[in-house]
Amino acid sequence: MTHDRAPTLDDVARAAGVHKATASRALNPATRDQVRAETARRITVAARRLGYVPNTIARGLRTSRTAAVGVLIPDLTNPLFPPIVRGIQDRLEQNGYTALLVNTDGDEARERAEFAALRSRRVEGFIVATARRRHPLLTEAVREQISFVTVNRSVELPGVPAVVGDDADGVTQAVAHLRSLGHTRIAHLAGPQDLSTGAVRLRAFQHAAPSSPVVECAAYTEAAGRTAAGHLFEHFADTTAIVAGNDLIALGALAVICARGRSCPRDVSVVGYNDMPFADRFRPPLTTVHVPHHEMGAQGAQLLLERLRDPGSPARTVLLPARLTVRGSTAPVR
Repeated sequence: MTHDRAPTLDDVARAAGVHKATASRALNPATRDQVRAETARRITVAARRLGYVPNTIARGLRTSRTAAVGVLIPDLTNPLFPPIVRGIQDRLEQNGYTALLVNTDGDEARERAEFAALRSRRVEGFIVATARRRHPLLTEAVREQISFVTVNRSVELPGVPAVVGDDADGVTQAVAHLRSLGHTRIAHLAGPQDLSTGAVRLRAFQHAAPSSPVVECAAYTEAAGRTAAGHLFEHFADTTAIVAGNDLIALGALAVICARGRSCPRDVSVVGYNDMPFADRFRPPLTTVHVPHHEMGAQGAQLLLERLRDPGSPARTVLLPARLTVRGSTAPVR
């Protein structure tokens, strides 16, 4: 093969020792299962080694398949989301699909515009991490029979596959841990209640610690956590432990505790949620509920692939286990 032209399907077939038609089937996600797994792997390796890039646009025009999936993320600056995206990409790539990633900043108008732009590029389906409990855009998507899966959050619509962490159990573990340390004045800095994560975690907290103070945060951000923690200590100054709606809210609470001349965990214990990257580098290192976010992304991609292969299959919800990770931000009550 000369180096002044792009490698062709013939080159790949020759390198793998197979017929051109076999190579074509192996490199197309829609027909890969027609080729023996070992042969398909050999062809894929040969294509990668030669630098062969299938012309998915031309194929898409012929077959109405683009092997592309739209991925909607609310905030890529939140360290929670890159592991989810990595899990999505890893699973999609294994199956010959490409992820087209957009960041919506949690803005409904921007999300709608990005969704339309991805549809115009003929993506085959969507993985959505932006879901709100009531979500007009996704309601329309269900009505138009667009294939999509939600990850990390769920939406109050029938027939939508979802991958979520077991938030109720995670919060229950957090409260039980604080109680085991002797805390009785426990408060919750809750996530936004228009998101399933905020609602489920609040409900679990109220079940585990009835009549305890709750302050709702306007967003899952450090700034919102600071505002809510300031409000909490103004009205419930005797609080000795906080369960935060997520790690960024916990970070805001730590800043307020310090600003008020108190210390964590000596005066106030704090538990976060998600175990986002670098939570172990907080000062003090954050006790938090670990959710397997890479696995969440991979499972979300898997559910969408299943839905694309069999659009009539029943919608599944995958519940991933949550695990309390104890570090330095919790200690026995004084």
